[in-house]
Amino acid sequence: MAFDIEMIKRVYAKMPSRIEAARQLLNKPLTLTEKILYSHLWDGSPTQVFERGNSYVDFAPDRVAMQDATAQMALLQFMQAGRPTVAVPSTVHCDHLIQAKDGAVNDLATANDKNKEVYDFLASVSNKYGIGFWKPGAGIIHQVVLENYAFPGGLMIGTDSHTVNAGGLGIIAIGVGGADACDVMAGLPWELKFPKIIGVKLTGKLNGWTASKDVILKVAGILTVKGGTGAILEYFGEGAESLSCTGKGTICNMGAEIGATTSIFGYDKKMAEYLNGTERSEIATAANGIAEHLTGDAAVYTEPEKYFDQVFEINLSELEPYINGPFTPDLAWPLSQFAQAVKDNNWPAELEVGLIGSCTNSSYEDISRAASLAKQASDAGIKAKSEFTITPGSELVRYTVARDGFLDIFEKMGGVVLANACGPCIGQWARHTNDPLKKNSIITSFNRNFAKRNDGNPNTHAFVASPEIVTALAIAGDLTFNPLTDYLTNDKGEKVKLAEPAGIEMPIKGFAVGDAGYQAPAIDGSGVQILVSPTSDRLQLLEPFKAWEGTDLKGLKLLIKAKGKCTTDHISMAGPWLKFRGHLDNISNNMLIGAVNFFNEKTNTVKNQLTGQYDEVPKVQRAYKAAGIGSIVVGDENYGEGSSREHAAMEPRFLGVRVVLTKSFARIHETNLKKQGMLGLTFANKADYDLILEDDTFNLLGLTDFKPGKPLRLVLNHKNGTTDTINCNHTYNAQQIEWFKAGGALNIIRAGVSA
Repeated sequence: MAFDIEMIKRVYAKMPSRIEAARQLLNKPLTLTEKILYSHLWDGSPTQVFERGNSYVDFAPDRVAMQDATAQMALLQFMQAGRPTVAVPSTVHCDHLIQAKDGAVNDLATANDKNKEVYDFLASVSNKYGIGFWKPGAGIIHQVVLENYAFPGGLMIGTDSHTVNAGGLGIIAIGVGGADACDVMAGLPWELKFPKIIGVKLTGKLNGWTASKDVILKVAGILTVKGGTGAILEYFGEGAESLSCTGKGTICNMGAEIGATTSIFGYDKKMAEYLNGTERSEIATAANGIAEHLTGDAAVYTEPEKYFDQVFEINLSELEPYINGPFTPDLAWPLSQFAQAVKDNNWPAELEVGLIGSCTNSSYEDISRAASLAKQASDAGIKAKSEFTITPGSELVRYTVARDGFLDIFEKMGGVVLANACGPCIGQWARHTNDPLKKNSIITSFNRNFAKRNDGNPNTHAFVASPEIVTALAIAGDLTFNPLTDYLTNDKGEKVKLAEPAGIEMPIKGFAVGDAGYQAPAIDGSGVQILVSPTSDRLQLLEPFKAWEGTDLKGLKLLIKAKGKCTTDHISMAGPWLKFRGHLDNISNNMLIGAVNFFNEKTNTVKNQLTGQYDEVPKVQRAYKAAGIGSIVVGDENYGEGSSREHAAMEPRFLGVRVVLTKSFARIHETNLKKQGMLGLTFANKADYDLILEDDTFNLLGLTDFKPGKPLRLVLNHKNGTTDTINCNHTYNAQQIEWFKAGGALNIIRAGVSA
């Protein structure tokens, strides 16, 4: 079924003329990224040239997608906007709140019971405002979007950083906070700084043990976790065309781990095959009609150095499997070097758990290739020595791979099939262990491996690899096992060497599903009632944030000076905290509890300047709020990397933090701070980070003349009576400054609708 086909046809009807106008305007051949962005301008046909990495641009996304953990806050905000229905096609996907524990059937039943209040809320809001609703068990948002909503040449946003997965089907798909989604659903333009464009030329063809996953694992090693910040990665070349559509999705998915705005591939035969295979031949036919506009101009790919801001090349024929980690997704190890790295770094060689699936690697191709290894092991009388789990990405995939016998193969090897949900990837995992702080190793085909992300244990060494490599290592139970060269031993003492994996891109008998899990909204939702209990600990209606008081900010206290990596997981943890994602007061009790305090090297213990005592971060901040005192959070490089969760911005805002000052920001988090009326600033001189002392009080000056490009001044009043004054840069444009003055972008939306 092709959802929203008429909208897609309208997009395609406008693209040729708008792309030609952009080509004439820029007076050069166009990348695919430029074609899509210039054809989705809010004002219609392009009339001005935008500077990459500098110009703020208003765009008109074609659709919005939200997962249940972020949808709660996004929809609570949208309810304040005053609109009777969403302005663009939008969907909600229930995938984050299902905890992996006992297997798919039991876990889904438990989730439906424990989360009934939240699911009912999301279903009723969706029904009222014309939003498509995907029930618990339907699948992970990104896989469901790829199977149902992504289309070549489109532009979409989603309230999850891995929205970028859809780039595998040729759409620019960008992760955002809920406030951005609220804007678009309310019929307003969506603002983005025009990205730089990094070209990645793929030559050759994958072979043997190497998979699409290894492309992005290598790219992560090249660019690091912040190397893609402010840029879109555009893949091209004959190697790109040889990859399956879902393989392309895997590569785009993990682009979030290098900070990229998104990643994209040009439309090709593999995408057409996937569209036809997922019963969207009508879209494939329409795309074929404008195929020249759904890829970059030939001249761009012939001389890429002239048209991209950065270019590098990967020969797929020479690429070997990679394993990345631990604790960061950009620590990239070629498989041939990994065993030695394990020994040199004294990482636990015993592999306790191997986990495959997730939004990143749960396609039919992924499952079939991993199953081919599991079958070899079972046929040779070998069971997995590690615990082994399989997370299907959607009910469509699960039903189909079950029909074709792959799940039976995994279970014969000792595997456990989990629900079609995020599960262990986001910390929704009741791990089977007698020691929750034990030093141990796991390996996954997921995307992120920050400390404590999967199971809450800071001593879990999490590594990331392809489903094939994960399966092979789980069979061996040993991180130093190299399936390309090493042998296994079965119960009979026989030596067994695994043959290279073999898989199928698309099911020979086609996809099949019983109940996909989709619920269409009411044609007229005006009579639908949305009830939120005032005594609920899961849901809380929002109150507007207060507008700026019109003065400089004086007497601010230091809440925390965060040391090193401080992701959105550190600022607002997931796992057990997910149940409070719709209750701002309750979720704020996890604010910054994972951040490392520079002054004592501990987490969740900071000095309360009112008492001189150390206490938990949220408690200290609540004490400042009760006393009417604002505060400041100081951070290191790439502050707020990782998930798009806007709770990491809303919690400080709600509890009274006024300023977040860092060496640098991750893109989504910086935008989220701006949307909530916060001040996200950076050190003009990064060395000034060292001037911040534990007992400092701050005065932020220059707000009464707050202008784009003009630094603000921060006075550091030290306890010994001395002061330092430093400059703080910002990236606020005129509109974003108005967000700050109004107390948040939503206040402006509300005022506009009611005017």
